[in-house]
Amino acid sequence: MEFEVVQMCEADLAEVAEIEELASLSRWGFDTYRQELLTNPDSVMLIARNLGPETPYRAVLGFLAAWIVADEMHINNIGTHPDFRRQGIGKALLSEAIMEGRMRGAMFCILEVRISNEPANSLNPLFFLFFHRRISRCCNASTQARVLIY
Repeated sequence: MEFEVVQMCEADLAEVAEIEELASLSRWGFDTYRQELLTNPDSVMLIARNLGPETPYRAVLGFLAAWIVADEMHINNIGTHPDFRRQGIGKALLSEAIMEGRMRGAMFCILEVRISNEPANSLNPLFFLFFHRRISRCCNASTQARVLIY
């Protein structure tokens, strides 16, 4: 699978919102992504753009949306289209985001991950140095999550 990680643009938003829905991520929706992209200078908005001729029907394979607040980068959403998981897309998005965050002054990277989210939890040993705490407020009161800090 050939792809590149690049800055998100307005033309990518429909596919980003579709991936968000398919991946059951925290609901932002098209309008919120658009607002972040166009008005928030503290946002980090990345996509994995498909370069392979074998899947011309899909331009966006995955995305990451984050904020830089003071010296911290908070990853709000990261997702990969279900048809393209386990191909290094999430890892590449996270790696690029961490590099961009560092260039913009972030000393820490924070990500909440549902304990049941096995693909996201598989990234943890690669990027996150320690598990901070277990929380119950992710998505709904019955869902357990961890806060990871890099």
